[in-house]
Amino acid sequence: MYYWPGCEVDILGVRPTHCEEYVYNPSLKNFTKSIENSINALSNGSADMAAVYYEQIDVDGHHHGPLSPQLQASIHSLDIAFQTLNQRIKEKNLHNDLNVILFSDHGMTQLKWMEKIIELELYINMSHIIKMMDRGPVVSLWPKQAQFEAIYQRLSVLKHMKVYKIQEIPDRYHYKKGRFVSPLTLVADPGWFITESKSKLPYWNNDTGEPKGWQHGWHGYDNEFVDMRGFFLAQGPDFKQNLRAGPIRAVDVYNVMCHTLGIQALPNNGSWPRVEYMLSGGAPLYGPVHTLMLGLLLLALQA
Repeated sequence: MYYWPGCEVDILGVRPTHCEEYVYNPSLKNFTKSIENSINALSNGSADMAAVYYEQIDVDGHHHGPLSPQLQASIHSLDIAFQTLNQRIKEKNLHNDLNVILFSDHGMTQLKWMEKIIELELYINMSHIIKMMDRGPVVSLWPKQAQFEAIYQRLSVLKHMKVYKIQEIPDRYHYKKGRFVSPLTLVADPGWFITESKSKLPYWNNDTGEPKGWQHGWHGYDNEFVDMRGFFLAQGPDFKQNLRAGPIRAVDVYNVMCHTLGIQALPNNGSWPRVEYMLSGGAPLYGPVHTLMLGLLLLALQA
């Protein structure tokens, strides 16, 4: 596994054979080299699955925005890396022996910090808040009990933001039954940003003009918002060809990976019917078939 967050941690007493620990934003050269190393390990039999995480698309999306020329340039560079991947598969004659899965773990939407921002200190006394977690699309608040209802009422009337008590959190979020859910959860409308105070946000202040927003793209909004959708691409002997699939959920990818590897999936929240029709049919191809997973915001390869 290359730059895959958490690969250095024991899970059920197991670690990957190889783990190149996560570092912030490895270079395109690192990424291309990781793909080549993965292909070599899969082709020589030293690995059955390889996974590579590439973060540059996410970084550029945050800093410059999802529609920026900087992000477009990064995507073009990624295309070149995939040309290398396809070339290596061809050179090693792996077309019938390798499943390649490419997917992202979230989308991205344009953000305008200077214009679409909700500053909580303008509406409530922050000394009445015991704890505030995060800033951005979703914020968790632990108000003092004596001021709880007043804070709830004041925040509930604000535009561009929804405020939920635990029992009010929509079931489709699959969130409110968690042990660590805060008494109040604030969810911003797409493109809006929640923070305590604009003055506490970091800015690029590297020119003589007005400080510019540190971020121009963000994710983590309501997942029914189309911009939050990721993508899933796959090719190989276990997948149908030229199929444009309907929407799936991030939790469904696990079942696809297990199937292509011939592994019995543990109980999970994914839906097998949502992904079964993508597969070529019949039992997975065991033996020489491998899987390579590439995460762009998550990238993976299997053999």
